[in-house]
Amino acid sequence: MNPTDNPVPPGHPPFPGHPSPPGHSLLTGHSLLAGREAPGTGDAWHAIAAATGEPFGPPHRDASAEQVAEAARLAAADARAFRALPPGRRAAFLDACAEGIEALGDALLELAARETGLPAARLTGERARTCDQLRLFADLVRSGTALGARIDSGPSGTDVRLRRIPLGPVAVFGASNFPLAFSVAGGDTASALAAGCPVVVKAHPAHPGTGEAVARAVTAAAARTGMPAGVFSLLVGRGHAVGLALVGDPRITAVGFTGSRTGGLALVAAGRSRPVPIPVHAEMSAVNPVIMLDGALAEPEPAAEAYVTSLTNGAGQFCTNPGLLLLPAGPAGDVFLSAVARTVKAAEGQVMLTPDIAWACTEGVRRWETVAGVREVARGTAGPGPYAPAPVVLECDAATYGAHEDLTGEVFGAAGLVVRWSGTEELLRLLEELEGQLTATLHGTDADRATALELLPVLEERAGRVLWGGWPTGVAVCHTMVHGGPWPATSSPGTTSVGTLAVERWLRPVCYQSFPDVLLPAELRDDRTRGIPQEQKPGQGQGQRQGQGRDITLGAGA
Repeated sequence: MNPTDNPVPPGHPPFPGHPSPPGHSLLTGHSLLAGREAPGTGDAWHAIAAATGEPFGPPHRDASAEQVAEAARLAAADARAFRALPPGRRAAFLDACAEGIEALGDALLELAARETGLPAARLTGERARTCDQLRLFADLVRSGTALGARIDSGPSGTDVRLRRIPLGPVAVFGASNFPLAFSVAGGDTASALAAGCPVVVKAHPAHPGTGEAVARAVTAAAARTGMPAGVFSLLVGRGHAVGLALVGDPRITAVGFTGSRTGGLALVAAGRSRPVPIPVHAEMSAVNPVIMLDGALAEPEPAAEAYVTSLTNGAGQFCTNPGLLLLPAGPAGDVFLSAVARTVKAAEGQVMLTPDIAWACTEGVRRWETVAGVREVARGTAGPGPYAPAPVVLECDAATYGAHEDLTGEVFGAAGLVVRWSGTEELLRLLEELEGQLTATLHGTDADRATALELLPVLEERAGRVLWGGWPTGVAVCHTMVHGGPWPATSSPGTTSVGTLAVERWLRPVCYQSFPDVLLPAELRDDRTRGIPQEQKPGQGQGQRQGQGRDITLGAGA
């Protein structure tokens, strides 16, 4: 396509240096199917500037049903070839994706800021996180540990070996609140590619230009490192039809989703209703309770400031936003709440991701306010423009909270509900009644250890990550991080979408019994088994166990 075939509106940023043919360095609004541009067939729509609600950029048209099927077909056609590549090749692809995203430079950040309203500093950090997690998974692939190789032989001497293999093509749904780290090349995509699964991404309509720019970087990285073309595709879709068609395609084997509970439940239902059901790993909603124990109230001013900072950071648009704070009744709690009120009143609203999200936040606060027994602690000032609602904190007692279901749901934004509790028994009842959460946080001192030990078993049952001190809105990308939790925080309580354990969502174990060495997968052959956990080597007598509990240190080679 020549540039004149698709004129770029004023202010629409090019991406110089993109290793594509002339004319392709400009955004087009098209889907990308295994490296090939595919103009959609639906009605035209545009990106929306978060701060003003004004449309801008090239027209986007939803992918057709035929294009969705073609993306899945291309992914399935190249799945075995991608899976068979040496680990070093897949790792080089992930590294190249990171390099390609970085090469987009400031133009990517400027576009993302316009589409989402997020500030430059936040997006700069998010880009670094995105590239760091791609490289983290590249290192994981090189180590060979993701395959979970094991060797065993029972009393009969039967040789049994295990590894995990990729499921096949994975559908990924980008999140609105993280246009880079949980989107086209975010954690779901990075972990699925690391597992050896081709990925078909359904771009989020809140930042379609950002999604296309990153998709072009991934596509170029695939070509540069010699990947099968079907390893990656991007589908444009504003409504539900594209996503549901993708999940329903029989060639898709698993789904990664981060977003609303409504959207996640719809995809879970679609995945279960197929003739062959598939896992849908959906991260949906959470209020992330923070429990203030008595000792935490000794210094109310810094504690209140830290709470409000976490609550309002990024306009409160984090999956781990502390939407529920459980505070002791009594004078110490009152002093803390007064400090919260002073801090909130000084806070200004920030532009939210989309007009719809800003509206939903405002309506959620109104829903809370209509409940008898709820009072306003403090409200800040609205930010510039129509889509930056004022931060607000409301308060009620434990009985009111327990009696009104309208108070228990997430309000996505800088809105916090403080629930006052009296005594450990009442606090335990509150926690027992909570839904599954991504996080739960305890604030206290050594004097609160007995109470903390009493609460901890409940918190472990309710949340995927439990914090002592600190605030849940910082999610480190590392080997031990868990970003997941019991239903309905996620649809897959046994998994995480952040950290290297995320790769296990896209793999399944296969056992090889009594195979000759020459027929075994390379990583299970005798010349490659040093460091693999071995319960008992062939030929050892009953009761002799060797190597139990060893770390997997298998180097899979390049």
